[in-house]
Amino acid sequence: MIISRVMTKNPVFVHPDLSVNEARALMDKEKISRLPVLDKNNKLVGIVTKKDLLKAGPSAATSLDMYEISYLLSKLKVKEIMEKKVITVDENELVEEAARIMVDKNISCLPVVRTSGDISLLVGIITGTDLLHVFMNAFGARHIGVRITVNVGERPGQIAKLAGAIAEKGGNIVAFVSSEGDDLSRRRCTLKITGISRADVEAALRTDTDAELEDIRE
Repeated sequence: MIISRVMTKNPVFVHPDLSVNEARALMDKEKISRLPVLDKNNKLVGIVTKKDLLKAGPSAATSLDMYEISYLLSKLKVKEIMEKKVITVDENELVEEAARIMVDKNISCLPVVRTSGDISLLVGIITGTDLLHVFMNAFGARHIGVRITVNVGERPGQIAKLAGAIAEKGGNIVAFVSSEGDDLSRRRCTLKITGISRADVEAALRTDTDAELEDIRE
């Protein structure tokens, strides 16, 4: 799956000279926690988050009153507190690569760009929440059915045998996720199956599938 299919398109953005107070009000209005920052030529020059806005506020030990604080924040600009070294990702990059970058860099979002020659145009933003939606859909969380986790031999054809045995019972695999097992000679597979009962699934696994059942639930 590529990023353009799951990103938030046409994200809300701000310009560098917007005040911190205005940026905070915009975040509250749009119910978002980060804002890409574009210059007058629509070039991405930074990103500002709620955490940045909180850091820009006065400490609890300040002797300023609320009016003085409000005045100072109205003069503080986004360009003075934004993160200028922005990590971006192309709209045609894979979702798992975005997840890897976010984990490795310990960041919660990535502005998404479309590159044409020397020009990179902001077209979206992908966040941890977007990746959670991908995760949820990959595991078929909204489907009612039988969920199984099995371990199969790391050999060609083993997953095909498993899918065939389920199909023979009339089951429909609506979600499939695999990963390395605890034993590297076997692959851990999680499936969501609709159209058949738990008993039918268990019967399918007892056929010649080489599948060791780890977990089953409805």
